[in-house]
Amino acid sequence: MGLKEAQCIAVAAPDHLYVTEAYIVTHNTLQTLAHLQAEKEAGRADHPSLVVAPTSVLGNWRAEAARFTPGLKVLTLHGPARKADFARIPDHDLVLSTYPLLPRDIDQLREHEFHLLVLDEAQNIKNPRSAAAKAAGALNARHRLALTGTPLENHLGELWSQFNFLTPGLLHDEKTFRELYRTPIEKQGDRARQAALAARVKPFILRREKRDVAKELPPKTEMPVRVTLDGDQRDLYETVRVTMLERVREELDARGLARSTVAILDALLKLRQAVTDPRLVKLEAARKVKGSAKLDWLTQNLPQMVEEGRRVLIFSQFATLLGLLENTLTELGIGYAKLTGQTKDRAAPVQRFQNGEVPVFLISLKAGGVGLNLTAADTVIHLDPWWNPAAENQATDRAYRIGQDKPVFVYKLIAAGSVEERILDLQQRKSALAKGVLDGGLTSAAQLTSADLDRLFAPLEEEEEAVPA
Repeated sequence: MGLKEAQCIAVAAPDHLYVTEAYIVTHNTLQTLAHLQAEKEAGRADHPSLVVAPTSVLGNWRAEAARFTPGLKVLTLHGPARKADFARIPDHDLVLSTYPLLPRDIDQLREHEFHLLVLDEAQNIKNPRSAAAKAAGALNARHRLALTGTPLENHLGELWSQFNFLTPGLLHDEKTFRELYRTPIEKQGDRARQAALAARVKPFILRREKRDVAKELPPKTEMPVRVTLDGDQRDLYETVRVTMLERVREELDARGLARSTVAILDALLKLRQAVTDPRLVKLEAARKVKGSAKLDWLTQNLPQMVEEGRRVLIFSQFATLLGLLENTLTELGIGYAKLTGQTKDRAAPVQRFQNGEVPVFLISLKAGGVGLNLTAADTVIHLDPWWNPAAENQATDRAYRIGQDKPVFVYKLIAAGSVEERILDLQQRKSALAKGVLDGGLTSAAQLTSADLDRLFAPLEEEEEAVPA
């Protein structure tokens, strides 16, 4: 199959259960296909195997199987006509489905026994009460495998949910896990409990970081770009901040911190929209504001990047913003492709960009942050920081992965002195929590506290070193 040595690590241990934090660059798809081929050749795969994946990467599984393991008979359960295919499952080696369809098809799938059940991008079951998590746990499979570059995104409960799928009981029930590990580690910074949890999950985790498996990759340079909010945009930020802070305080007085999550997140969303582009803010005060510091930076720098021959990925969590950027790119005479959750033919924009037809690819973080191979890019621009640093890293890894032969430059646009810089502080704490549990390192981490809220909603700070828009 031509797999590299590092890509065969998981295949060499076929009888264990793993959460594989291998990042996409270690080609989890190929590792899994190689394992299935080996199981078939050894005569152990007497039942078909099932892969459940995000809809966005289903085509990738089909293509990789056809290319690297043509001996596997593959059945794809997708679309309205799939009902006729359930009876054909036993005649195939590999069955492909998606997270949205899994709960709908659970009754038919439970009638079959699978040799290996694979959850690709297993963070999709991080909520144990979600329909996908419940359906995955109800399937009959001899072996279970979870593939993910982000097994822990926000809190330890997500890790519990994935292990509850893999090997129920290892981390106790959810209530006991919360009492033994989650609360002491997240709330109290209990290093002994963190070390105990790391030791407990270590035998079941095969973790390979990029530095372990892709030593031939060219350099990657990350450059935070701190832009200054001026004039009307700065005034808007303060107006939104004061208004939202008042609402949050009213909510806290009435419901307390634990029950005010929705109000807090909505308030922070509006602050983040105000610093990204005022046109995103659905408030009367925003209608008069025309300028955007980040858009100004983009219009000043993107044409030069394109003129230099650079190929650019632009990520944002706001799909509406990408729609607004289309007009800007058209005015600049820059060709582009776009991928959001509303894109029906997902392969078409990817091919246009990879084939060199357009120099810029606009991508919403949730729609294109995983499962895409975009090694034609050498530049990544994150227009807005996300709470979850792992999601940002996954998005960057669309370009910075095996197959990349050019240096990669990553620009992260941050509004200086704003809520975005404070989000970065929280990002670092989440990264420390994940590293502590997955690597066994000792570090403190806490959940959002009253002090965090005071910091997030503090007035805009003066920043002399920021890049003027």
